[in-house]
Amino acid sequence: MREEVVTEENLMAAGIQSGLQVFLYYLPNCIFFPPVLWSRQVFGGEMKIYYYRDAEPALEKILNRTIKIDPSAATAVTNIVEDVKKHGDKALLKYTRRFSHVTLAPHELIVKQDYCRKCLEQADRELLKIIKEAADNIRKFHEFQKQESWLREFPDHVKLGQRVTPIDRVGVYVPGGKAFYPSTLLMNVIPAQIAGVKEIVVATPPELFYKNPLLGAVLAMLNLKEIYLAGGAQGIAALAFGTETIPRVDKIVGPGNLYVSLAKREVFGYVDIDMIAGPSEVCVLADGHANPEWVALDLLSQAEHRTGYEAAILVTNSETLAEKVGEQIYYHLRFSSYKEKIEKILDEYGAIIVVDDMMMGAEVVNRIAPEHLEICSKEYDRLLKAIRHAGAIFVGEYSSEPVGDYWAGPNHVLPTGGTARFFSPLGVYDFVKRSSIISYSKAAIMRHADKIAKFAISEDLHFHGKAVTARVAEIRGMEAAERQMRK
Repeated sequence: MREEVVTEENLMAAGIQSGLQVFLYYLPNCIFFPPVLWSRQVFGGEMKIYYYRDAEPALEKILNRTIKIDPSAATAVTNIVEDVKKHGDKALLKYTRRFSHVTLAPHELIVKQDYCRKCLEQADRELLKIIKEAADNIRKFHEFQKQESWLREFPDHVKLGQRVTPIDRVGVYVPGGKAFYPSTLLMNVIPAQIAGVKEIVVATPPELFYKNPLLGAVLAMLNLKEIYLAGGAQGIAALAFGTETIPRVDKIVGPGNLYVSLAKREVFGYVDIDMIAGPSEVCVLADGHANPEWVALDLLSQAEHRTGYEAAILVTNSETLAEKVGEQIYYHLRFSSYKEKIEKILDEYGAIIVVDDMMMGAEVVNRIAPEHLEICSKEYDRLLKAIRHAGAIFVGEYSSEPVGDYWAGPNHVLPTGGTARFFSPLGVYDFVKRSSIISYSKAAIMRHADKIAKFAISEDLHFHGKAVTARVAEIRGMEAAERQMRK
């Protein structure tokens, strides 16, 4: 059959917006493929497909995507943080009036426990039951992450070990309004509770707090008693440095908007933070046995977050699956209220990549290091062993990403933007500290002192050496005195 060049006119005539690059559109007697990964031409018979080796420009665009930050926003956050650091409640309340449009007195920053208890009593019982069951699943999984202290004895009565202790005080930032996700609150709080953190503090914007009783109900369900109405960069600064009303914390976790993320970056070092969340992504590694509709919906479920930077990637060894997934994406998008926004996201950061075999696909996945990876293949056991970099791995066709987001138990606070190469999901281990224990006996220091001192002096650290040799000299002097007395 003859080739047809895809033009804006015939796309518009088919009812499809021009510029879409992610979907495989079925037009009468032809197929339109994404121009980066696929031919920009339409073929009625044999399909011309660009394989992974030709997908480099699209892949690089996905890997290098970053959230654009207005320099003025970064400067504003720096100033807010410094102001709250210096002036405490006065600055916090000033920015609360300015940004949240709420005027509060210092004592009104504190949420009364009675309010949260009433929210719990009045909450939708069915929804609350579901949230409690999800919390139980999260708790059961994270119990396995607990670490124990240990102490071992070595020759010469040397004792070496590690002591694991919880962080004293953790601040959990909870976005307000539509950005409040009960599931994320569970994921941030429960690991800290299992770790043994004694004081878990919540900060949340004031403007919509009392209009969202579900937040109050979940806070009460988790038995959280120290809650402050402090949002945005000023809320993060208050947690990090403390104010007259809000005692400082040792670590801050929880999601937020750009200003919250910038503030967390600003205070890091004064306190610990979980991570700076970046662009999110899902990658599906699938063979020809995968259900194309399910794969398409999993890709769309990531794009519907609609920040504009989500990436949705299918890696497959099946041209047939690639075509059918594209068809299903187009089909389901027709009914979405956010069709244009999702189309734009997939246009920018969506891709269907065809590889020669599934092991090559696994290497593509390792390069992407996705936040979420789904393996939909009969070879899942072999492929799982080949994956080195992924935040969460969903194995099997029934393990859709939302299962992990809400229900299974593993944490959904995951490394994003390719940082799964070196970061891990949030867990109990993020809320503990490890201290080394070193106990040397007299016999051990006598045996090794000269070597330690020589090592220290080689680095021009003479007092390091003397700190050891002085002990040996004292021991030898005492031993000599004892021998003299025995004579």
